[in-house]
Amino acid sequence: MKKYSIPIWSNAVIYPARSLMGSILLSPHSLTTSATSPSFTDSEQDDEFDPSCVIQDKDLLRKNHNGGLRILDLIDQGSVELDATLYNKMLNRCTQLSKLKEGRMVHTHFLNSRFKHYLVVQNTVLNMYAKCGSMEEARQVFDKMPVRDMVTWTALITGYSQNDRHEDALVLFPPMLRLGLMPNHFTFSSLLKASAAAPSDRDGRQIHGFSLKYGYDWNVYVGSALLDMYARCGRMDEAQFIFDGLHSKNEVSWNALIAGHARKGEGENALSLFCKMQREDFRPTHFTYSSVFTACASSGALEQGKWIHAHMIKSGLKLIAFIGNTLLDMYGKSGSIDDAKKVFDRLLKRDIVSWNSMLTACAQHGRGKETVERFEEMLGIGIEPNAVTFLCVLTACSHAGLLDKGQYYFELMKKFNIEPEVWHYVTVVDLLGRAGCFDSAQSFIKEMPIEPTAAVWGALLGACRMHKNMDLGAYAAERVFELDPHDSGPHVLLSNIYASAGKWSEAAKVRKMMKESGVKKEPACSWVEIENAVHMFVANDDAHPLREEIFSMWEKISRKIKEIGYVPDTSHVLLFVDEREREAKLQYHSEKLALAFALLKTSPGSTIRIKKNIRVCGDCHSAFKFVSKVVEREIILRDTNRFHHFYDGTCSCGDYW
Repeated sequence: MKKYSIPIWSNAVIYPARSLMGSILLSPHSLTTSATSPSFTDSEQDDEFDPSCVIQDKDLLRKNHNGGLRILDLIDQGSVELDATLYNKMLNRCTQLSKLKEGRMVHTHFLNSRFKHYLVVQNTVLNMYAKCGSMEEARQVFDKMPVRDMVTWTALITGYSQNDRHEDALVLFPPMLRLGLMPNHFTFSSLLKASAAAPSDRDGRQIHGFSLKYGYDWNVYVGSALLDMYARCGRMDEAQFIFDGLHSKNEVSWNALIAGHARKGEGENALSLFCKMQREDFRPTHFTYSSVFTACASSGALEQGKWIHAHMIKSGLKLIAFIGNTLLDMYGKSGSIDDAKKVFDRLLKRDIVSWNSMLTACAQHGRGKETVERFEEMLGIGIEPNAVTFLCVLTACSHAGLLDKGQYYFELMKKFNIEPEVWHYVTVVDLLGRAGCFDSAQSFIKEMPIEPTAAVWGALLGACRMHKNMDLGAYAAERVFELDPHDSGPHVLLSNIYASAGKWSEAAKVRKMMKESGVKKEPACSWVEIENAVHMFVANDDAHPLREEIFSMWEKISRKIKEIGYVPDTSHVLLFVDEREREAKLQYHSEKLALAFALLKTSPGSTIRIKKNIRVCGDCHSAFKFVSKVVEREIILRDTNRFHHFYDGTCSCGDYW
């Protein structure tokens, strides 16, 4: 039996023939099983194995019928003289393909070889386990290594960082330095990634200092990681400073800065950077588009979102899972539920995030029954729900008044071993409260396995405001004040409850308490986007340059809707004034001014989209229904809770909001 040594080339392993002049390099097609060519999957005797074939990367992990690796069997049978670089080649292939089982086979074989003390191969083994997600095995390899170099420590740090074990990554850095090992740009990049997940930028700043000390701050990879760390910690000024100081930038550094602005809801900055990135000849990637879609979703910028979507299609990028999910979310949060459905239907592969995004969109747009139907469809095809899924469904049931369904789905969480979190409890309290089941809501709060939070009592308070339950509302408000005394929302709700009941002195006391505590009510404002420009309005806005035209338009519309049945609901004016003044106060709420402006500046028949920073008032909700009928246009209003689609005199919420 003859033995053959194996030199490793960059793309192939060569079994040389007896004479170099007589060697034959077979093409990849020659590696298939046939009567005339050798095979790594047949059962031929090793003496009959043609040593003059070339093994390419794809053949390194080819198996025998017994499940073992063919190359390792050839080594054991003595047909091949082993070279340590073969282990490296095979382990790297396992890493590339995430073949953990095969990697374990190679590792076991390596441990029984004469090369088991080779540091380079040991590092490759550690890296293989880390990249395949088996950090316990990676740590075992690390702990058993008699000698460790900088590559060893960096591989383990990188493994922990990439597998979201950030504290484990960071604690390795000090002992590494004490051993006198010098970190490189891979070390710093991984440490900065771990630091970005910390609750503050303290660790990241220290790593930044070390990168300066070792002269890596100029490195584009370390610089991009620094930028990303500061951006994830919300330190956008520091992130911008790092970005501006980079001698050379790449797509990663641009993406990190854009993503940072997107996470902070700074859509205008994200879009500006997106345009600047292309002017400087950097091509947007899937990650770029995903971040910009997120920015558009947070601000509800539908027109910009559509433009970015068209740009992505023109660039030739495919609608892969994660970017499809952010695109779906953008359309849903920007008010175009139909476009969100189209994106969902065209996704090549729908994961749990896709379904959750679609369920959220349906719930936010007042389509409770459709949300439930899609959830049942999801269960039917075997997609297992998570905590976010149930929160979407419970929210939909709450907004649509589906009391029995909501209670059923809350109990269904147990079947999937999902422990309810605080927001699940908040939503159930909201569900019961909206339905007027106050006794059940109170019992539910008492039986909760966690202490009720301010949000739980706030949900009950909101329901009390809806049903004018003054006594229970006052009790819920007191609980909120104890837990979160600086939130203005509960104070305003309680004051409104008292005012609605004519308890003006009690309402005044709440307002006085707010003033003494330094709690300030968020001013109501509405805005509308027209031709890529955002126009913002406040109540009785007299600062707009088109003030006269806007007021005149609303007065004209107001007369028309009164002719078909609109009656101003002055109960929503919570001030102690006469009826005439109450009606006057209603007429120039911010959303009505935004609507009047949109009617002035948009073409007949087009959809009007308005956003408001707080809950829409009952009178404006009623007025918008009548306006949609008079002007024969769809009006979509997004407030803090949901989207209202007004069309032909009705609203998608069914007046249940």
